[in-house]
Amino acid sequence: MTGMVLTGRVPALLRERTFRRYWTGQTVSLVGDQISLMALPLAAVLVLGADAAQMGWLKTLELLPALLLNLPFGAFVDRRANRRRIMIATDLGRAVLLLTLPVAHALDLLTLGQLYVVALGVGALSVLFEACNATLFAVLVPTKDLVQANSLVNGSRSAAWLAGPSIGGVLVQTLTAPVALVADAFTYLASAGFLARIRPVEPAPEPVAKGHFTEGIRWVVREPSMRALFAASGTVQFFNYMFHTLFVLYVTKDLGLGAGLLGLVLGAGAVGGLLGAAFSGAVVRRIGIGGSLVTGFLGFTLPLVLIPAADGPLPVVMGVLFVAEFLSCVGVMIVDVAAGSFQMALIPDGVRARVMGAFRTLNHGFRPVGALVGGLLGASIGTRPTLWIATVGAAFAVLWLLPSPLPRMRELPDRERETAEVAP
Repeated sequence: MTGMVLTGRVPALLRERTFRRYWTGQTVSLVGDQISLMALPLAAVLVLGADAAQMGWLKTLELLPALLLNLPFGAFVDRRANRRRIMIATDLGRAVLLLTLPVAHALDLLTLGQLYVVALGVGALSVLFEACNATLFAVLVPTKDLVQANSLVNGSRSAAWLAGPSIGGVLVQTLTAPVALVADAFTYLASAGFLARIRPVEPAPEPVAKGHFTEGIRWVVREPSMRALFAASGTVQFFNYMFHTLFVLYVTKDLGLGAGLLGLVLGAGAVGGLLGAAFSGAVVRRIGIGGSLVTGFLGFTLPLVLIPAADGPLPVVMGVLFVAEFLSCVGVMIVDVAAGSFQMALIPDGVRARVMGAFRTLNHGFRPVGALVGGLLGASIGTRPTLWIATVGAAFAVLWLLPSPLPRMRELPDRERETAEVAP
């Protein structure tokens, strides 16, 4: 009886062996990513004494592949029959690249040049992995289970946000930053192992035709719902990167928070993300996919307006920041689950990697522009006024959705009709 009760509490998808193996591999890898997010820059600072300019180059090289390679990799993946094997190869490649760092450190050969190469290489392989992952995910999950599947994956992401930095901090403290990267390398090996144990039937590649490379962008522009979602997402990316460029400076210099208190605030956001992922399925069932998108965009952006408004004694400021981060991360999980499910259901298999590549390229393009504008405005008019512009501007992103078909959409699109919608 106890076994039956416990089984009943396990999400239905996790009782299916293929998806469970896929999800487990992704979960382990996401935790590893958070370890690297801390260990790689700490290796640059603590081991190699990198300055601000060198840290800037390191971060740029991490982000550059997402901006430059999503489109070509999307076109490449849509012409391939076995995306799962490519994903396994990228996992193994990332593991090898990361393992070169502790080896070089042990031999006293570690340099900033090697860190740059590893950051660029891991970033490029991660873009290729995600291009394949969009198609594999759609194969593994039927339309009726997309919301639950996205809730599970985003729940893993939130758990990684919560646990990963702490694990990374302990590993860096006890093993040094380069050696801590061994843990992330093993998570990629684990991901490859779980992917090797599934055998999904993948869609046949589409014949190469004129305009193959640009079809993803043209598809986004032609489809009114996707066009509105892109405009809203791009607006949020622009203003959100204005916000994040100045957030740490604002809370430490203007509000006087130390690193420990800042960590607690970010931890509150991770908890909010966990709850948002857990309840997003219920939200979608209650108000529909379109209502969830509108609610999620507002829930993500509006609470952040509290942050430039924070003032007064430290306990009051901390309470405001806790509420803002917690609610915002609940909202972003609802957006991610609803938008991810909608895109998986709407985009035809034959162009999926190209469309998602175009979507990611366009969205990533807003990030450096937002960061640059945020820095320039912060230097000219001040940190707090710039944060007001960034947070209020992000809240207006929802206006792109309102005239589109999305707010009135209750159910996910039917994937059976997808191939008929692909232009020749």
